Amino acid sequence: MSHASPVPAPLERRRIKEMEAVVVEVVRETPDTTTLVLFTGNERLDYEAGHFLTVDPHQFEGLERFVSFFEDLKGRKEPPRAYSMSSAPHERYIAITVKEERYISGKTKYPPLLSPLLVRRTPRGTRMMITGFTGPYTLNARILEKTNHLFHICAGSGSVPNFAIIKSALKLHPELRHTLLYSNRTVEDVIFRSEIEALAQAHPDQLKVIHTLTRMQPEGWTGYARRVDGAMLEDVGWSASAMPASFVCGPTPLVEAVAGALVDLGHAASTIKTERFGPTGG
Repeated sequence: MSHASPVPAPLERRRIKEMEAVVVEVVRETPDTTTLVLFTGNERLDYEAGHFLTVDPHQFEGLERFVSFFEDLKGRKEPPRAYSMSSAPHERYIAITVKEERYISGKTKYPPLLSPLLVRRTPRGTRMMITGFTGPYTLNARILEKTNHLFHICAGSGSVPNFAIIKSALKLHPELRHTLLYSNRTVEDVIFRSEIEALAQAHPDQLKVIHTLTRMQPEGWTGYARRVDGAMLEDVGWSASAMPASFVCGPTPLVEAVAGALVDLGHAASTIKTERFGPTGG
C-alpha cells in the first residue's frame, strides 16, 4: 500500500467540525509510518472507532510552493487528505497513523505532498487544523445484533481503522470475538506490532492474530508467506454458517479480491464492510 488515506466518504454533517490540534506525541511505527497523538482541548469528541479525519495541506507554510506548483499542474485546488484514526473513543487523546506514500518513477502520477511532512517532519508541539470525524467503516448496532464474530482482514496501513475498532470492541463489547488476518511485505512493516501482540495476550479468548508476510520472512517464521487468498481465508476464518461480519481494509486490489473470495466461500455481501485506500498524491 502506498498511502495512508482512506478514500473519503460523503460527509456526515452532524459530526463534522474544524478544530485546532496540538501534536503531543510522535510514535514511529515502522520506517515509513508514524502515529501522531493529538490534543484538541478538554471537550468530549464525538467520533466512532473506524472514523477518519482530514488535514488541509494549505495550512503548512513549508508546503506552500509545492501546493502552488501542484495546483498549477493539475488545474484544481489541492484537497484535504483523509487519515484513519488509530485511537478509540474511550482513549484520552485522538491519534492518526500515517503511512508515507511512495513515489515510483513511471508508476506514480504525482509525488506525495502531505504524508512525508506528517511522517518525518512533524515534531511534538506542532499545531494544525483538523476536520473530523466521519466515515462508514464502523462497528454499528446492526452488526452487533447479528453476530458475535468479527473477521478483520487488512494489509499495510489498512490495519489502522481495524486497530481502533478492535480496541474499542474489547472495551465496550467483551462478548465479541475477533480474528485479525494481517498482511505485510516484511515483519518490519507490521504497524502496531507490539500493541497487537499485547492485546492478543491480554484477551486470548477474544482476539486471535494471524500474520502473513509476502516478501521476506525472518528465520524460523511459522506464519503464512503469501498474499491473502481464498484458501487462507477459509483456513483462518469462520465459516459462513457462523454468520461473522468481515471488516476488510487495504489497497483496492486486495479489498476487491478478499471481498470476492469471501462471497465465493458463502459469506453474504451484506456482512462484508470494506474500506479502500487509494493514492491521492499523499
